[in-house]
Amino acid sequence: MARRTTRGSSGTEAAQQAPALGIMPLATPPVPNPSPQPGLPGGPETTGRFLVLLEPDKLTAGAAALTKGVGLQLAYAGDFLKDPEGLLTVKESEGIVFEDLGVAVVNAPPDQAAAMSSIVSKESSLRTVEPERIVYALGGAPMDLSYLRGYRDAVNHLVDGLLKGDSAEGGSAALSFEEAAFTWGLQAVGASRSRFTGRGIRIAVLDTGLDFNHPDFIGRSIQSRSFVDGVPTAQDGHGTHCVGIAAGPARPAQPPRFGVAPEAEIFVGKVLNDAGRGTDGCILAGLQWAIANGCHVISMSLGARVLRGQGYSAIFEQAAQRALARGSLILAAAGNDSRRPQTVAPVSHPANCPSIFAVGAIDRALSVAWFSNGSINAEGGSVDIVGPGVDCRSSWPIPTQYKDESGTSMATPHVAGVAALIAEANPEARGPRLHFHLVQTARRLSGSAADVGAGLAQAPV
Repeated sequence: MARRTTRGSSGTEAAQQAPALGIMPLATPPVPNPSPQPGLPGGPETTGRFLVLLEPDKLTAGAAALTKGVGLQLAYAGDFLKDPEGLLTVKESEGIVFEDLGVAVVNAPPDQAAAMSSIVSKESSLRTVEPERIVYALGGAPMDLSYLRGYRDAVNHLVDGLLKGDSAEGGSAALSFEEAAFTWGLQAVGASRSRFTGRGIRIAVLDTGLDFNHPDFIGRSIQSRSFVDGVPTAQDGHGTHCVGIAAGPARPAQPPRFGVAPEAEIFVGKVLNDAGRGTDGCILAGLQWAIANGCHVISMSLGARVLRGQGYSAIFEQAAQRALARGSLILAAAGNDSRRPQTVAPVSHPANCPSIFAVGAIDRALSVAWFSNGSINAEGGSVDIVGPGVDCRSSWPIPTQYKDESGTSMATPHVAGVAALIAEANPEARGPRLHFHLVQTARRLSGSAADVGAGLAQAPV
């Protein structure tokens, strides 16, 4: 069941319970993000299901071809999303069509998989087929490398002393951040100086959910839905941190302020389970829901590892192109698989799609974070921009309430919040134009464009 929640100024909750979009019954028990090391053999994990790309103008014909050729029973996600009481579970020999994205997720048994591939190759209404991947929340550094954080902080402190006051254009001089009122991340992106708040802009955070009982979100109007099989609500932790960075309050219960766009409208889509694990199908469900709700910015701090030389998903690329055409900009975390300076890993899926805004991470010295992935693969996979991603304070489920976290997961909502501020300041900046504004207004850094893209996202003043 899924929960749509609207909180009034009194903090009371009006909740509607609805069944979840059950498209990801996991074959193995949920596990935390393994933070795979680059260079190890093997590619991304898959579920056994398939994603099928349909011709945009031949959606009905493509669905009919799958039904006839492989015997699949197909449902339409739009029907479910319009009905808060609707139930849609993809079982054996079934599938679901995300009509706004032009994509189908099918659960074809092994004896039908070959037939499905053959049908796709012959039918003009079908473009391609891909295995469905398992994706993870992109958290911080592994514990066995935590000593690097102390070393990094010591070096940054030294650089702070040497370069304090150096603000040469295009440089990466370390800044001295006093965090009594604003986190260093908000200061770095300029949100602390901006007169914009994200009012009238809708931000969707597709992640593990949100702690709706957190004091900083009581009184906010929040729409939510769970797309994880067997999980009735969008309540959880990693997403709470990401939602807080993107759209946390201007005056949190405990300072400093950490939310970039405090008056943005929040849409919370649970596409990962509580252990931070999900599937392509759940992401696609969340994307369709966010686009159908007119979300201007969609933030995804999740991904699957990509190997060197591996291309991007044609299916997610089309989904992103359709989102842009509808005025929605998708941002996704570049990934945390690098072990700099020795190893730089490619940008993760789905951030490696050209039409998805890939976000890398920087530290307080405005240098690329040691875990942040880079522009390695020639076909797609470029870092577009960077945001603060090291030791970032934000909301966390009670009783902890607040926590510092590191990762491209933290950089992504920083940039998503900035995008909301830009969208408020420039009403014409939607979809591709919002992408353009983010790139054009970014602060140029001295690091390689392969690592930092256009530079550090900057809020309008």
